[in-house]
Formats: sequence, C-alpha cells, structure tokens
Amino acid sequence: MDDILAQPRLVLVHGTRMDARQWDPYRRLLPGLEVVAVDLPGHGSRVGEPFTTDAAVDVIADAVEGVARGRRVVLVGHSLGGYMATVYAARRPGHLAGLVLVGATADPASRLSGVYRGFARVLPRVGAERMARVANGLMRWLGARGEIVAALPGGEAYAALPDAWQAVMEDCGPGLLGDVDCPVLLVNGGLDQMRVHVRRYAEAAREARVVTVPHATHLLPLTHPDALAALLLEAAAPGSGAGPLPTMDR
Repeated sequence: MDDILAQPRLVLVHGTRMDARQWDPYRRLLPGLEVVAVDLPGHGSRVGEPFTTDAAVDVIADAVEGVARGRRVVLVGHSLGGYMATVYAARRPGHLAGLVLVGATADPASRLSGVYRGFARVLPRVGAERMARVANGLMRWLGARGEIVAALPGGEAYAALPDAWQAVMEDCGPGLLGDVDCPVLLVNGGLDQMRVHVRRYAEAAREARVVTVPHATHLLPLTHPDALAALLLEAAAPGSGAGPLPTMDR
C-alpha cells in the first residue's frame, strides 16, 4: 500500500477531436507515475455518446477519484480537455494535488469564440472526412510523428464538435479558477492563439504558474512531448506549486 500511495496518478484529458491515444508517448516519458488517459464523451471509445459538460466531468471524476486516500493526483487537460478539467476542479474540490492546463487559456466569452462557432457552421458543408484529412495533414506538417500520427482520428471525431464547443462557451471561463483549491500550471505554445488570455487566467487562480514553450503551437502535446513531459514530472513532484510567471525555452 505504501508503494501505491507513493506513486502519483496523472490523469490526462485529450483535446478536441482527439482521444486518449493522444497521450500514448507519455507513458514512457513519465517514469514513476501512473498515467491514466481518458476519452471524453463523443471521442475515442465513447464515440456516439452525447457531449455535455456534466458527462465530461463524470468521466474525469471516475479517473481522479478512483484512487487510495492520500495519493497525489494531478489532472492535465489539453484544449477542450483543459476547459473540462477546469470545470471538474472547480466543481469538485479536495481531490487534486495539481491542475495543468495546456492550450486552454482563451476566454470563451471573447471574440475568439466566433471563430469556433463559424467553424462548426462550415463543417457540415465541407464534410467530416475531408476536414479530417486536411487537419491530420496539418498536424503532420507541424511536427506530429510516430505514435501520435497513428492516433490521429478520422471524420467520426467531428460529430461531437458543435456540442463540445457550445459547452465550453456556456460553462467555461477564467473565473472558474477562483474555485480551484490546488496549484495550477498554465502551459502554452508561444505560437498558440489559445494563450491570448493567459494572464487573465493566472490572475483568477489562487495559486498559478505560467510557462510558455517557444515555437510550439496549439499542438504542443503532439509536437513537443519531451518538453511537456518534463513539466508534468515537475507538477507531479511533492512540493510543486505556484511561483514566478516565467517564459521557459524548452
């Protein structure tokens, strides 16, 4: 039992249209941690399930709260997964040793939300399979390799997009971090449009640290796994918490 308690659990929540396979390379990059990757409703093994904020929170809760009492759990979310992880952390305090948000610091109430609403309207005209081919080609061009390329989804992953983005618009925002009772690490690529309101998120949190990975885009977990894994190891270590707000060149 002591050995189990000493091993932190890292719960990883994928980004839009991806699934738990997004995190496959991290199992070998995070020695000493139990890595648990989940599928959000409408994604991966849950394709066909309706996406709602409540359903997403329930999925995360099953992974976070199914541990022995006293064991450290750090919750990590990328993009859509980051927004849903924030909702979980705000609604269900007392379970997390840390929260890591990757590419999830654009305020949904800002004008940026119009871009995503527009994309959702265009999607049915373009077609999910065609959109998947274009998006996957872009991911490869930006540096996705190996296991990540094998995990890129097809058109079936787009069905949940309108409901998922609507949930973000309605239920998410920087103010939620005021109810989060653990240290928060805000990670963004230097070229990621989703970092636009990172200071707003940092100021809303009780205890926050900001890290920017230069030259990385919104696909940071896919293109810079070594840099992100190093940050996750730090976040899972005992005594990790808030600090200065640096820009880290990794």
